Amino acid sequence: MKFDKLEIPVEGQRIEAAGDGVSVPDEPIIPFIEGDGIGADVTRAMRRVVDAAVHEAYGEKRRIVWLDIYAGEAGVRIYGEPLPEDTLRAIKYFRVAIKGPLTTPVGGGFRSLNVGIRQKLDLYACIRPVKYIEGVPAPVVAPEKLDVVIFRENTEDVYAGIEWAQGTDEAKKIISFLNNSFGVSVREDSGIGIKPISEFATKRLVRMAIKHAIDHDRRRVTLVHKGNIMKYTEGAFRDWGYEVAEEEFSDRIVAEKDLPDGESVPAGRILVNDRIADSMFQQVLIRPDEYDVVATPNLNGDYLSDACAAQVGGLGMAPGANVGDGVAVFEATHGTAPKYAGKDMVNPGSLILSAVMMLEYMGWKKAANLVTDALRATILQKRVTYDLERQMEGATKVSTSQFASAIIENMNRRP
Repeated sequence: MKFDKLEIPVEGQRIEAAGDGVSVPDEPIIPFIEGDGIGADVTRAMRRVVDAAVHEAYGEKRRIVWLDIYAGEAGVRIYGEPLPEDTLRAIKYFRVAIKGPLTTPVGGGFRSLNVGIRQKLDLYACIRPVKYIEGVPAPVVAPEKLDVVIFRENTEDVYAGIEWAQGTDEAKKIISFLNNSFGVSVREDSGIGIKPISEFATKRLVRMAIKHAIDHDRRRVTLVHKGNIMKYTEGAFRDWGYEVAEEEFSDRIVAEKDLPDGESVPAGRILVNDRIADSMFQQVLIRPDEYDVVATPNLNGDYLSDACAAQVGGLGMAPGANVGDGVAVFEATHGTAPKYAGKDMVNPGSLILSAVMMLEYMGWKKAANLVTDALRATILQKRVTYDLERQMEGATKVSTSQFASAIIENMNRRP
């Protein structure tokens, strides 16, 4: 594979596809995008923690060979564009990558780079595990009751970006077509967007969610939708979700609608049910322990994953991954916070926990567990960055780099 401006390391090997996952060598080349704003701070911290964990877990037998690739402001500076083809080729070729936050302008300017990466590489599942880490300040009484993994469809819905601005020729043509051919009434001064949801994309997303539930001994999979209003898009998402569950996993699942009242789920079976989106926001607050794996269209998943993250302490401690067939990009779920850029003060927890997901995806679970345990120990010691320190009585405020050092120190203290 040839690249225009990337310096590919002499050492290390590429990760290969293998079945539903990947085959990882002992010295994999992992591309990383530092990101904009605070990206440099949190990415440096993440790399230090991951390198320490891999060394602690495997000694000299394994290591990550990092490859610096570019997007956002660095992409514009080096290539003259925010999402260079070099970057997309590198992620596709090396298969596993991790990225810091990237700038997305509101309104004008270029479209979301995060969405662009997902769509161009067909990373169709945004996976967001939401689980409480003991000691993190949280706004609810019992944050430990929420333990869900959200599978959000990544390529369709309104995030497909099929839209036209108010007053453009394209918008006028579509409004005229709708009003004259279908008898609807769309105001002439409207902006227009199209919301595609397909059977293909829905089924592969729900299929991945059910496989995750099976592989991780989860109890139920919930389809979240607004099908009572949008019957032919989100309602179809619900119907297609049940179809793939019943056609491909009939020996492992039972649909809630087929379970007689009062009867419990048979041993060894996963319950598949569905909830209306607005109701689900209430459910995760008042009955959080009744939900486990969630599959949802794009927009609902965006809202719901952030709302759930808020219950366990916010986006600063929320990991995320974008996964396709044999390619995955792990990412910080928060923004670029430019006013804190270069100040070595923000919480790198989101990207560090996303790196835990990356290590798990690679099958390096010993290293992943080391990071998780050391992060938890550091928070319980109340050595935390400013965002947590101001909410914790008796806490010691540390910088981004000091927080990473404390995690590494606790890693090395393990028996």
